[in-house]
Amino acid sequence: MNELQWPELVIFALLFGLVTVLGFAAAKWKAGGTLDHLDEWGLGGRKFGSWITWFLIGGDLYTAYTFVAVPALMFSAGAMGFFALPYTVVVYPLVFMPLLRMWSVSRTHGYVTPADFVRGRYGSPTLALLIAITGIVATMPYIALQLVGLEAVLRTLGFNGAGIVGHLPLLIAFIILAVYTYQSGLRAPALIAFVKDILIYVVIVVAVIYLPIKLGGWTEIFGAADAKFEASPAKGDGTLLNGNNQLQYATLALGSALALFLYPHSLTGVLASRGRNVIKRNMSALPAYSLLLGLLALLGYMAIAAGTKPLVNQATGRPDTNTIVPNLFDQMFPSWFAGIAFAAIGIGALVPAAIMSIAAANLWTRNVYKEYVNKGATPAQEAKQAKLASLVVKFGAVAFILFIDPQFSIDLQLIGGVMILQTLPAVAIALYTRWFHVRGLVAGWVAGMAWGMWLLYTIPSADGSRAHFGGSALVLDKLSLFGWHPFAGSTMTIYVGFVSLIANLVVAVLVTVLARRLRWPNGLDKTSPADYHADEGDKKLRAIGAH
Repeated sequence: MNELQWPELVIFALLFGLVTVLGFAAAKWKAGGTLDHLDEWGLGGRKFGSWITWFLIGGDLYTAYTFVAVPALMFSAGAMGFFALPYTVVVYPLVFMPLLRMWSVSRTHGYVTPADFVRGRYGSPTLALLIAITGIVATMPYIALQLVGLEAVLRTLGFNGAGIVGHLPLLIAFIILAVYTYQSGLRAPALIAFVKDILIYVVIVVAVIYLPIKLGGWTEIFGAADAKFEASPAKGDGTLLNGNNQLQYATLALGSALALFLYPHSLTGVLASRGRNVIKRNMSALPAYSLLLGLLALLGYMAIAAGTKPLVNQATGRPDTNTIVPNLFDQMFPSWFAGIAFAAIGIGALVPAAIMSIAAANLWTRNVYKEYVNKGATPAQEAKQAKLASLVVKFGAVAFILFIDPQFSIDLQLIGGVMILQTLPAVAIALYTRWFHVRGLVAGWVAGMAWGMWLLYTIPSADGSRAHFGGSALVLDKLSLFGWHPFAGSTMTIYVGFVSLIANLVVAVLVTVLARRLRWPNGLDKTSPADYHADEGDKKLRAIGAH
């Protein structure tokens, strides 16, 4: 353990204590009749307005790991790290109409999860189970990455030991998170998100004004970054994209945009809103976070100009690039402001981790427990099961950090992105057409998942420490179809998720055509066209309290 940074630690602890109080107080905030109902505990009563939804979804999507990982990627690889900016720009026009339709049908039928929608749309518990398992498995490493972000801050504060003792502050923080999430449900991260986002905006605005002045201006900052990457032997480095990584950049940005609102925690924030107009306003306003993300990314170049070095992780003996931003703040700011910045990143881990664990718990409760374990579960039993499942999910994420190399957790999250993309045909496309056959969707999911996992298995890590599952950038030369290499000799890279999604869609189409020719039964559609266009004035929504 390094020497503790006491001024920063005190401010961090005070702000962390504030959000802990808010987390417990949230149980009575906008409370319904009881929290022993999944709608109340897992979706906040489905009555969050525009401001609450804006902070909740923003806090859900722009996580602590985003705040440390995107600048760290800019620090390490340069322009490739900017993929996060176009992906968060294009995502909102892409999902605007689908999210409105998803909200309408979910509100009408009482759906809590995307797998609920699939179950109702196709009448197939098997397909719904596949969607639920995919969501849970893809979310687990995502929660672990919030721990990676929080631990980067704790290491900079001086908690850099190995083993259980070295992780003790992290364990304490997540036990507190687990307790107030168990008590307050989705209301806890919704209320804390106000504090988190205000702190983040203050820190970033100050940083992008103060640091360039102190470092000699943007010319010096970009000049230092360019000099570093010019001296690097890596082909993918540089302040500009090159012929090797342009396709990877484009497909990663598009694939990430398509995947973002397929994650169950993203849909949880949407379904918790009280009306379609709330979603419309939020899809218009949420791009403000993309501006914030662009400014955040530039901190990686500022760290190069400032000569900031990552801390060495005593558990692994390797430099931890996730500590670049906390180290930059510690190096360049007064102690009191660095403490505020650390608290902003740390609290930024709690909000998405809570929402993700709730979303995974909802999937388990509605699509596994109620479907296969206790079909007659009461609302109170569902809520109890979800609360317990949220605890299991959180401490499962802690196990990732304690027993698995955190760098491998990062790679697992890349795997999670490839996995969640395989739900796009059954969830997003099904909002507009029921042309796909259930068996086609299942076959497509199997094909996309199998090929995606195989391609990821063949990719070594950039530092040579692992031969498999080392990233999501596939060299086109390695892409083969039953022994045929259509891009032999190419050094360009492409996002594995994009390739596997194409395989998913092709197989789903082929099997659907076959199924229709053979007249295979296709489940039971429980939805009607009106469900997808209902608005707040619709009589059906009035009857169930949407207005």
